[in-house]
Amino acid sequence: MTDFTTTSPAAAPSDREERIGLLLVFLSAFAWSTGGAIARFLEADDSWTVVFWRSLFAALFLIAFLLFRDGARGAAQQFRTMGFPGVVVALCFASASTCFVLAIAHTTIANVMLINAGVPLFAALLGWLLFRDTVSKTTWAAIAAVLAGVAIMVSGSFDGRISPVGDILAMTIAVCFALATVITRHFSGVRMTSAVCLGTIIACAIAFLMSGRLAVSWTDLGLLFCFGALNLGLGMALFASGARLVPASMAALLGTFETIAGPIWVWLIHGEVPSARTILGGAVVFAALLVHIAMQLRKQSRPARPGVTGIPAPH
Repeated sequence: MTDFTTTSPAAAPSDREERIGLLLVFLSAFAWSTGGAIARFLEADDSWTVVFWRSLFAALFLIAFLLFRDGARGAAQQFRTMGFPGVVVALCFASASTCFVLAIAHTTIANVMLINAGVPLFAALLGWLLFRDTVSKTTWAAIAAVLAGVAIMVSGSFDGRISPVGDILAMTIAVCFALATVITRHFSGVRMTSAVCLGTIIACAIAFLMSGRLAVSWTDLGLLFCFGALNLGLGMALFASGARLVPASMAALLGTFETIAGPIWVWLIHGEVPSARTILGGAVVFAALLVHIAMQLRKQSRPARPGVTGIPAPH
């Protein structure tokens, strides 16, 4: 889960625009929640091949979206002005999206989703470490709860049924997205959609070099199109369009749907049942996140400015 900073609009959105924004953010979380279920249908046994095709389709979709929304000149301007911070965010996204595909080959979808539920709180911790951002006592308590929940989930890897490699990769995803969150908060020139697009291009290039073969069946190619263009690309386009119209805490609250729905789709469609420790640890993480969001909502004496948003990170 991650927060990204976008340029604030000149005027506050109307009630109708905010309702549209809420719908778009919810639909983005819905799109992202389908990633694990789509991945479990794939027959390709080379994870790097999956990363290549998913990243390629996502990159093509996001480039088309940027051209449609901003025109060729506007899209090029976004890439030119992102600077070094934008490149770092792109590298974080490339690493996280790659690790997601690698992680689900070693652990359950539920473990990956629930570990990443704590990204906003990991971002608060990294913000304090890197930029000495102020962290409230309630946030410290929530961070401690998230770490405890993750420890419970990871402890399930020691019984031999699930490889600890998958949980380590899931933690890597969380750290990458948390770092991207912190950078986008402190460097306003970083635009989310263009940075993610660059990240997919980087991931595609690395996977091309790492993959032993790129050939996949026509069925897998169709699934990979959905995995890249619809799950990742369309989800990002919906989020980018809606997040600027809604308060940050509300976007974060809607984004929790991804964390809930992702493991449920895999359970219903593929029969992948989370372990008891995953459920217990995930409940701790999820409760800490919801309490933290609720505290943020209570602190708002007036609607938060759209533009600085929080939502589960797209995987």
